Amino acid sequence: MRLAFSTLGIPGLPVSDAVQLAADNGFEGLELRAHPEEPVHPGLSLDDRVDVVEEFKAAGVEVLTVAGYAKVAAPGGDEAVFGEVRGLLELARDLGASYVRVFPGGGDSIEDADATAARRLAAMAPLAADLGVRLLLETHDSHSTGEDAARVLAAVGHASAGALWDVMHTWRAGEDPGASHRLLAPFLGYVQVKDVASAEDTTPLPPGQGVLPLHRIVGLLTHAGEADDPIGAVGSGGSAAPAARAGAARGWLCWEYEKRWYPEVPELPGLLPGVRDHLKTLLAES
Repeated sequence: MRLAFSTLGIPGLPVSDAVQLAADNGFEGLELRAHPEEPVHPGLSLDDRVDVVEEFKAAGVEVLTVAGYAKVAAPGGDEAVFGEVRGLLELARDLGASYVRVFPGGGDSIEDADATAARRLAAMAPLAADLGVRLLLETHDSHSTGEDAARVLAAVGHASAGALWDVMHTWRAGEDPGASHRLLAPFLGYVQVKDVASAEDTTPLPPGQGVLPLHRIVGLLTHAGEADDPIGAVGSGGSAAPAARAGAARGWLCWEYEKRWYPEVPELPGLLPGVRDHLKTLLAES
């Protein structure tokens, strides 16, 4: 598995500095937080997009994801959401990113949220496919568990709509990692990992200093697709299950350090060698 980290941990840092950090510390990819307060967002001009591509190419680093904030399960009309997702998909296409991250953001009724998210993802998945990008629904907020995300994605039934497994949210929701993995595997794009002190205190910690069961999660990922593994036996099957098995074996672990939301925590650049070494140790031991 290849390693990436999210620019959520280096808020506002210029692209040239971010890609150099990745290259210098042995990370092959970056998850780009796509927000107007960041250097990369859907409002970039074509010239600026070309400059971003050149910076990544020069450093030998991949744009893993355009991490947007569209809420596909949110109540209200579809057009604003479609416009936001379309802008993220086009940005991902221009930058050569593999994925676009979206949030659920559902309201009080989980049934309505499921239906809304499935309808919107099904409508946008063909465009994602045409642009060579995959839409990933993150396990987050109204759909924090693997069961929640898999329920929506099974209803969508399109290989260009998948899952981003944020392991903290499924764990905080009380879902066993084995269950999360089994449910998400047919749809899995990649996995966000991090460490926190407890389910109540989500202040970011350096890897290995918190309580998230990362060793077990990495083991589940690296053994995916073995004969005795249930991956591919659930979900929509068809074209999604083989992709999930391949993604698990050759996919990405992305370190998410929420410095933007916790400005008091140590700076990420000084932690990156330890992050890299810890993740590589987990992979070797698994």
